[in-house]
Amino acid sequence: MSESPALPAWSRRTFLAATGASALLLGTAPGARAADDEYAVLRKRWRDLSLGTGFDAGAEPFASRLKETGDLARTFRASMAPAATSLWPDAPFDPPAGITQSYSRLWTMAQAYLQPGTGLTGDASLFADVVTGLDHVSAKVYNPTTTRYGNWWEWQIGSPRLLMDLVNALHDELTDDRVQAACAAVDHFVPDSALAVYSGTSTGANRVDLCRSVAVRGAVGRAPAKLALARDALSPVFPYVTKGDGLYADGSFVQHTSIAYSGTYGQVMLDGLGRLFTLLAGSSWAVTDPNRQIILDSVEHAYAPTIHNGLVMDSVNGRAVSRGYLLNDDLRVMRSDHFHGQGLIAAIAVLAGGASEAERTRWYGMVKGWAERDPGHLDLAARQFGVADLARLQAVADSPVAAAPEPVGHTLFAAMDRAVHRRPGWTANISMASERISYYECGNGENPRGWHTGAGMLYWWPGEQGNDQYTDWFWPTVDPYRLPGTTVSTKRLADKAGGEWGAAKPAVTWVGGASDGEFAAVGQHVKGLGSTLEARKSWFCTAGTVVCLGAGITASDGVPVETVVDNRNLGEGGTDAFTVDPGPRPRWAHLDGHGGWAFPGGTGALHTLREARTGAWGDINTGSSTERRTRTYQTLWLDHGVDPVGASYHYQLLPGASAATVAARAADRGWLSVLANTAACQAVSVPSLGLVGANFWQAGSAGPLAVTAPASVLVRSKGASAELRTSEPPRTGRPFELTWHHPVRRVTSADPSVEVLATGAVLRLRITPGTAGASHRCDVGLM
Repeated sequence: MSESPALPAWSRRTFLAATGASALLLGTAPGARAADDEYAVLRKRWRDLSLGTGFDAGAEPFASRLKETGDLARTFRASMAPAATSLWPDAPFDPPAGITQSYSRLWTMAQAYLQPGTGLTGDASLFADVVTGLDHVSAKVYNPTTTRYGNWWEWQIGSPRLLMDLVNALHDELTDDRVQAACAAVDHFVPDSALAVYSGTSTGANRVDLCRSVAVRGAVGRAPAKLALARDALSPVFPYVTKGDGLYADGSFVQHTSIAYSGTYGQVMLDGLGRLFTLLAGSSWAVTDPNRQIILDSVEHAYAPTIHNGLVMDSVNGRAVSRGYLLNDDLRVMRSDHFHGQGLIAAIAVLAGGASEAERTRWYGMVKGWAERDPGHLDLAARQFGVADLARLQAVADSPVAAAPEPVGHTLFAAMDRAVHRRPGWTANISMASERISYYECGNGENPRGWHTGAGMLYWWPGEQGNDQYTDWFWPTVDPYRLPGTTVSTKRLADKAGGEWGAAKPAVTWVGGASDGEFAAVGQHVKGLGSTLEARKSWFCTAGTVVCLGAGITASDGVPVETVVDNRNLGEGGTDAFTVDPGPRPRWAHLDGHGGWAFPGGTGALHTLREARTGAWGDINTGSSTERRTRTYQTLWLDHGVDPVGASYHYQLLPGASAATVAARAADRGWLSVLANTAACQAVSVPSLGLVGANFWQAGSAGPLAVTAPASVLVRSKGASAELRTSEPPRTGRPFELTWHHPVRRVTSADPSVEVLATGAVLRLRITPGTAGASHRCDVGLM
């Protein structure tokens, strides 16, 4: 656990002292005014969180951002035209997204009125227009007489969150009847019952959003019961979960029951909690649940491992990968992996206000490091940031904390079927699916062709020059049947195949692996979405290479089956040189600026294609732009033929490597030994690293290893010692035995789940694995 959080800067004692002093100055007994003053302090604190403090409105980037706010406000003001079914003609109240968009535009107008440097600061007529808009939406649709229709999220999260921000910021200038009308609307659409049970749409990030609206409603409406309800309803969010929505002990974050969602819903949860912790700190409603430390720990344990050079990996962004340029985004900011990463970074800056000094120092170092390594996107002044976020990030930039380097290591998120492998100069990310985690998520017109994103998709970034690989119009232009790393049937699928909201999950249990925190053996039993395809895929993540094995590749769809070695986005008119080892059985291929692929022994199944592909975000998201762009792709795939039976493959990915290095690897027969590559077991040995890794799909043996049940095993020999890690990916929890045929003098340490049965000529262990898919440790001294 990280250090305990520092005491809030505004303690309860100083809070009461200040409110008491204010009451005396006003000539009112302290007891009579204390509660009112406490609400006033909460309102000011939320206003400061929303509008920002401590910035120079005349300095950049604040001056430009404030001017932009003023310009947008003028545009909205000029186009506002109250009508029976809308406030703006292009944002009708049905569908209810128009209600949320109306409040969003009114919020921009309110910011222009309240913030300095907008050119509209204190403009009385602008304030009158904001009030007119608030009154109109209240009278026509967002009031207690309206029965909810359409997307529940707009009514219970999108609209009330913005409405409460508006009313809180303008509170001292609004009449009491307007404040009470807003409170009544929130009470109607977000009743206490919405927070009564932790289930359905009231879990994880959604629960935090609901609490956010209720808490601010409590402050603006001076309702202590609402503030207490919001605080208490946060507590179910904190503990680690073992199924469904929330944070897991291994750092996974799941929302919608079966979707890996650290980057979007996870960001919303982290940001919301940071704001609520700050709002309530030191007050009568302070969040004192000790489990809040789990949230603070999650910054480094759950979120940072999914961020590479400022972007958050798309494998944890769910259906949000399809958004790009949204039609209703008045700022026209691309929703990409960088956008989501910047949102997470801004959330970390909010949460830092309630962290310990040691935590804050580490977090600031990470943020500064991400900014340094992604100057093209993350300059801590990105257009998506409002002035409040800019001010917090400027404080990070101005701090004396040194920028932290990109970490090296492996994170296996077993609970959400994801793996992240980091080496000096590059990062890789594997996306899988199982009976626990869906193939993909579509819904609300978003991501209808994400079918194969869980079929072993292998993302990778070869250093800083590769930061835009999946940012630059990748999702609307890539061939959705040829996602990098996947093994798929080429059978055509309908949009939304398998159903919406993650309905489709493969009937497989063996997905996961074993890791020592640096290297890993990762495996996936693949069953195709809407097809008969079945395969076993393994990735052995090592020092400079990801070794990729496939076996048991079988299908009867009457179409070819392919393993997509890669599909690199070369940008607009990309001309990166691509070289393939000549001859009928090429042993390697290389792409300048990216890296290469080795095919030891050569392969006759390799196909390559350079093609320009054109698409629009609107092709994969009904709420996104129809603007069309073209990107060039370099595709490599292995053709397993029509209806293969027991096909296999072996290739090695070398991110960032030169052509000479890749060619030398392909010719080096001694670097790697494939101990097994069948539907029963996939195993490798890398003598130079002292590494043996094996994914046993069933009980059996390979090289020096044997198991009595399906398991994943990683062995690292280091001189006179060795480290063994093993897991049981099917998660039955049933004990199994592991035998390592190697002389072992003694076991030096082991997890409580590991029982030593024998040492000497062989090592025999009994592992009681539990059901989390975790890696179990045993360290030994060698003879």
